[in-house]
Amino acid sequence: MNSFEINKILGALLGTCLALLAVHIAAGAIFTPPVPAKPGYEIAVKESAPEQAQGKEATAEQPIEALLATASVERGTQIVKQCQICHNLGKGQGPKVGPDLYDIVGRERASQAGFNYSAAMKAKSGTWTVDDLNKFLTKPSAYIPGTLMTFAGLTRENQRADLIAFLNTLSDHPKPLPTAQGGQAAPAAAEGSPAKAPAEPSTKAEPSTK
Repeated sequence: MNSFEINKILGALLGTCLALLAVHIAAGAIFTPPVPAKPGYEIAVKESAPEQAQGKEATAEQPIEALLATASVERGTQIVKQCQICHNLGKGQGPKVGPDLYDIVGRERASQAGFNYSAAMKAKSGTWTVDDLNKFLTKPSAYIPGTLMTFAGLTRENQRADLIAFLNTLSDHPKPLPTAQGGQAAPAAAEGSPAKAPAEPSTKAEPSTK
């Protein structure tokens, strides 16, 4: 085979390679997908109305006055067992980890003699009204920032109403509880006959008013 034929063969191979390279470049330019602005896969999600995505809207919390109309002192005797780790309930028993809760409804805040209240509680003037107790029991640390009370709170509004109805009976003269109409309901127990405190529990932590 002479050099001329060898050159033709090499030229044909080179031409073929150049043609394949050109086809590859052209195909890449035509079929390469666009680069997304953000890496990852885009997933189409059908939008839904806010009420469908979240379910039923949370029911607005009722005022404590309305809840007290159906509050149960009996249920309150069960809920208050959470308090008894740190509080006494009986008249004249004095403080434990927290101040006693006898006659707490309508009592001036940070007023129990012999108990060392937190600076935050001392700075919060006023009395323990039904509304204040409801807000405090919802989340003590939010209502009085800096309180030494470690109880997380009662998130269920009906439980707070039941507890307040029971606490109101811990008095020689239970207060008339407010109603949703702005009046006052009859005391939960007859004056001079406070409800009997439930037995001391062995577990659970406490609401407190420190």
